[in-house]
Amino acid sequence: MNIEIYSPKRFGAMIGRTTQTLQRWDREGILLAKRTPTDRRYYTHDDYLKVVGQKASERINISYCRVSSASQKKDLQSQKQAMEQFCIVSGRAIHEKLEDIGSGLNYKRKSFVSLMSRVERGEVHEIVIAHKDRLVRFGFEWFEHFCKLHGTRIIVMNSDSLSPEQETTKDLLSIIHCFSSRLYGLRKYKEDLTKIVQEQGSKN
Repeated sequence: MNIEIYSPKRFGAMIGRTTQTLQRWDREGILLAKRTPTDRRYYTHDDYLKVVGQKASERINISYCRVSSASQKKDLQSQKQAMEQFCIVSGRAIHEKLEDIGSGLNYKRKSFVSLMSRVERGEVHEIVIAHKDRLVRFGFEWFEHFCKLHGTRIIVMNSDSLSPEQETTKDLLSIIHCFSSRLYGLRKYKEDLTKIVQEQGSKN
């Protein structure tokens, strides 16, 4: 089994401490650093769990399902059933099941936010999802890396996109609307600024 290890700098960033503090903790026996054969210090995820007050044995497996709208509740049920079958076949125990109804572009989904917070606290061993875009529409690799840093694995049932064409189109339209609004805002700001400069010039 691969064990995630962290350099003092990386570990310090994870727990909000400087490398100098880690060196002091090592000297005082508060948190002993491990050593490589060349005497370089490093830390493991179990060390992280000690700092945040968790034990590795307490970490759990969580399944996460998502659909974009309430009209897709049947799809949500099918997704949950497929997830359950997958876990049974793979011999994977699921301790908690989470779900959201909301766009994959919305990173403020209640269960999603809770899940990421628990990953950061070192409470989650595995996250099981049906497809990558069930977790997030874009940026999956970043969240996967974030989870890995905290000792959490993301298990993906199927690497293909699950989203129906209509849902994908809706998300793309949301992106276009967002950038269009920003562009409009910049144009309006430029127009207002030009107007102010012209008014000041007329007064002088």
